[in-house]
Amino acid sequence: MKRAPNARLREIVASFVRHMHAFARETRLTEEEFELGVGFLNRIGQATNDSHNEGILFSDVLGFSTLVCLLNNGQNGATETAAALLGPFWRMHSPETPNGGSIIRSETPGDALFAECHIRDPEGKPLADVEVDVWQASPVGLYENQDPAQANMNLRGKFRTDAEGRISFRSVKPAGYPVPTDGPVGDLLRAQLRHPYRPAHLHFLCYKPGFKTLITQIFVDDDQHLESDVVFGVTRHLIGDFRKGQGVAPAADVAGPWFRLTYEFVMEKGEAKLPVPPIR
Repeated sequence: MKRAPNARLREIVASFVRHMHAFARETRLTEEEFELGVGFLNRIGQATNDSHNEGILFSDVLGFSTLVCLLNNGQNGATETAAALLGPFWRMHSPETPNGGSIIRSETPGDALFAECHIRDPEGKPLADVEVDVWQASPVGLYENQDPAQANMNLRGKFRTDAEGRISFRSVKPAGYPVPTDGPVGDLLRAQLRHPYRPAHLHFLCYKPGFKTLITQIFVDDDQHLESDVVFGVTRHLIGDFRKGQGVAPAADVAGPWFRLTYEFVMEKGEAKLPVPPIR
């Protein structure tokens, strides 16, 4: 690595080689196991396409994605950061939606959810004109790109905070779901005797020039898998207060149970940079 002009590349690859060689020595890796491992990595690449990223999923179920997130957000890696992993289902061009609008774009089962979120800086001042991307799986456990029964961009929307740093929107209360298990990651989970479930959650990506892009998830507080999230993504700070509504719902067409979520995000000053979309 001495001739590589990029100092960070030299550091990362040299360390990677040291640890990989140490791993092989520590486990006394056999040739058959080596071939199996290379084949597994090849299968991850083969299972990745425009609508599914098996590589991100593999990193997620090993806890590696969450570790990188915790190392790079919050107070020197404190676990109570407001950030969470991006996940494998973010799309770049969610439809712009007015405040108070709905992200339900095709018939979707589930209890109505009315969410109101505030975004502030570390001093508590409201942040206006923050671009907030919201996405979630449907209560049947699939994101819209996985499910031909859903309209394109169903349960996805892009909002902008008002002068009070506020967005609000209508959706359905999310449900927990299994990560895809029809590829090599599913084989790994079965070999480990692990369940594939994520607790119910909403995704948020908050972007504003002059502030570090906040990528996070808000989890439903009564989900049975909060303590055993297959991708290790839950921290106490990210558990929301999904309160069952009382009386008349905020929308006249709601006949059954409905829920309200309020949550406050804090964005730190820093570089505003969007991640590379894992899918198109």
